Amino acid sequence: MSASTRLLPGFRITLTATLLYTLVIVLIPLSAAFLKTFTMTWPEFWRAVSSPRVMASYRVSFTTAMAATLINLVFGGLIAWVLVRYKFPGKRFIDALIDLPFALPTAVAGIALTTIYAPNGWIGKYIEPWSDQVQKHYADLNPTGGLDLYFAQNGLKLAFTPAGITIALIFIGLPFVIRTVQPILQDLDPGLEQAAATLGANRWQTTVRVILPELWPALIAGSAMSFARALGEYGSVVFISGNMPMRTEITPLLIVTKLEQYDYKGATALAVVMLVISFVMLLLINFLQSRLNLRAKMTA
Repeated sequence: MSASTRLLPGFRITLTATLLYTLVIVLIPLSAAFLKTFTMTWPEFWRAVSSPRVMASYRVSFTTAMAATLINLVFGGLIAWVLVRYKFPGKRFIDALIDLPFALPTAVAGIALTTIYAPNGWIGKYIEPWSDQVQKHYADLNPTGGLDLYFAQNGLKLAFTPAGITIALIFIGLPFVIRTVQPILQDLDPGLEQAAATLGANRWQTTVRVILPELWPALIAGSAMSFARALGEYGSVVFISGNMPMRTEITPLLIVTKLEQYDYKGATALAVVMLVISFVMLLLINFLQSRLNLRAKMTA
């Protein structure tokens, strides 16, 4: 056996430790959630996961998580580009500030965001007068759905609305996109952009045809992590959401509520649904990422 194909020293020990650690930390807890739901009959399970309040919480959780992820996809890539390609005063401070949501307790973040965006907060107090006018205008239209209904219910308010939840999820998810894209940008040769300009490409063509194909896999990977974090977020959302059933109640909060009411079967049923949906969505995102990686290799 050649040196290049020889197994690393301690391979069997490290492999056993890896499998055992994964089994104890990941597989057993997830299996326990599924086993708990197996004690329920199908009608009981269906009632637990499909009541109107639960369906409303799904809608709030997934729509706000997706909105926050799309916003982070755009602005996270833009911030990573600025931090890598430009030099300006305070760059190191801003770069260090990006990691603050990782270190800051989520409950503290939620309290801070509520203090800023509440109707009497630093920013919310300036939005509140305009919000009442917008809310009255759309309420007079007698809306039945869409953005008209949203503005009729919330006006321009940020705290205690789905918009406030989205802001909190943007805050905790932005670092995932930035830190995933930064290494790729650092390795991306600026000479490619210069070569494209020499061949007559304008800035838009260079961005779409040269830069984005290299960044898409990293952008999607960072967005997937941001989405997964947003979907299960609790601490930073529980304060700014207002926790109003059917309007601003997220599924993680509903799970905690059921646990406090000793409804363990109902809580695990909701957890299983969220787990399955999240896994399917992340699987689709990873499939898309692999296709983009394959396309990038074929065109390289």
